[in-house]
Amino acid sequence: METVETMERQPRGLLTPFHVVAVLIVAAGIFVTILRFTKGLGAVTHLSDNNPWGIWIGFDLMVGVALAAGGYVTSSACYLFGMKRYHAAVRPAILTGFLGYFFVVIALLYDLGRPWRLPYPFLFGWGTTSLLFEVAFCVALYLTVLFLEFSPAALEWLGLKKARNLAYRLTILLTILGVVLSTLHQSSLGALYLAAPSKLHPLWYTPYLPVYFFVSSIIAGLSMVIFEGALSHKALHHRMGKAYLDNHEDLMFAFAKAASMVLAGYFTIKWVGVAEADQWKLLTTGYGLWFLVEMFGFIALPSLLYAVGFREKRAGIVKTASVIAVLGIVINRLNVSLICFNWQLPSNQRYTPSLMEVIISLFMVTLIVLAFRCIANRMPIFDTHPDYRDSHGE
Repeated sequence: METVETMERQPRGLLTPFHVVAVLIVAAGIFVTILRFTKGLGAVTHLSDNNPWGIWIGFDLMVGVALAAGGYVTSSACYLFGMKRYHAAVRPAILTGFLGYFFVVIALLYDLGRPWRLPYPFLFGWGTTSLLFEVAFCVALYLTVLFLEFSPAALEWLGLKKARNLAYRLTILLTILGVVLSTLHQSSLGALYLAAPSKLHPLWYTPYLPVYFFVSSIIAGLSMVIFEGALSHKALHHRMGKAYLDNHEDLMFAFAKAASMVLAGYFTIKWVGVAEADQWKLLTTGYGLWFLVEMFGFIALPSLLYAVGFREKRAGIVKTASVIAVLGIVINRLNVSLICFNWQLPSNQRYTPSLMEVIISLFMVTLIVLAFRCIANRMPIFDTHPDYRDSHGE
C-alpha cells in the first residue's frame, strides 16, 4: 500500500511539458510512418545509391545497440562477477536493454525496402558467410534472451508464481548467453565496415574496428546505467524500493571506477590503430582535428572525470562524465557510419538526413522513454515484489 508521502511524490496531472512534447513527437512520428509505408523510402529520406544507409542505421541501429548494452553489463557484473549487492539495479538495466533492442528492430523495419521480408533469411536460407546475417541472428537471439531475463518482473506483476520461479532459475544461463551473444553482435557491427576500406576515413578505418565496437559497448553500458539511474531517480523516485535507493550511489561509484579504466584502455587501443596504419600525418587535417576532439573530448575527458568522481565520491562529476561518455559513443558511431563515411565524395553528394528521418529517430527514442515509464510505474522494476524479497536477500 502506498503511503501519503509516496503519493505526494508522484507526478500530478498529464499536462506537463514532457507529455506535451512527447505527444507532438508521437503525432509527427505517426504521420511520417504513414508516409513511409504508403509512399516509400524516397518520399521521406535522402538515401541514394552512394548513401544507402542513413541515420536510421547510423543512429537507430548502431547507436541504439551500443546504448542498450547496460543489460548484459549489469547482469554479468551481478551474476557472473559476484556483485550481488547491486541486484536491485539489474531489472532497470535489463528493461532498458530489452526496449532498446526491441525498438532497434522496429526502426530497422523503416529502413528496409521490403520490411515484410525481414524473417526470410531465417526461413528460406541461412547466409552463414554474411556479417549482416550474423548480426541479425545474434540480435534476434539476444532480444529473446532479454525478454526471458525481463519476464520474472512481468510474471510477478501477473501473479504467475510457478512461471516466475521457472524463469528465475534460468538467470545464470541467460546471463551467460547474453554476454556471448552481445560479444558477437557488438563486434560484428564494427566488422560490417571492414568491407568498405575506400569509403571510411583512414583514421576511423582499422582492422580493430570489431574490438573497438565491443569495448566501447561496455563503456556505453556502464555509462547508460549511471545516466539512466540519474534520470530515473528524479522521474520515478516514488517507485524505488529501499534496496535500490540504498545501493544507488555505491553502484554509481563502482561503475564509474570500471568505466574510467575501460575508457583509458579504449583510448590506448585507439592509438594502436593509428600507429599501425601510420596515419599520423592525417591528424593535422580537418578530419584529424575532429578525430582528436573525439579522442580527448569524449574518451580521455570522461575517463578522467570518472576517476576524479570515484576518488572524491562526488556524484555530480560522475553524472557529468556519464553524459559526456554517452555522447562520445553516439559521436563515434555516427563518425563511422555517417560523418566520416564517403568522406571522399563532393559535398553535394554527401548524405544529410531529411527532417522526416530525424522525426522517426526522435519518435523511436520517445517511444522507448514512454514504454519504460509505463512499465516501471506498474511492474516491480525498481522495487522487489513483496512475495520474493527473501529470495533476493532483502
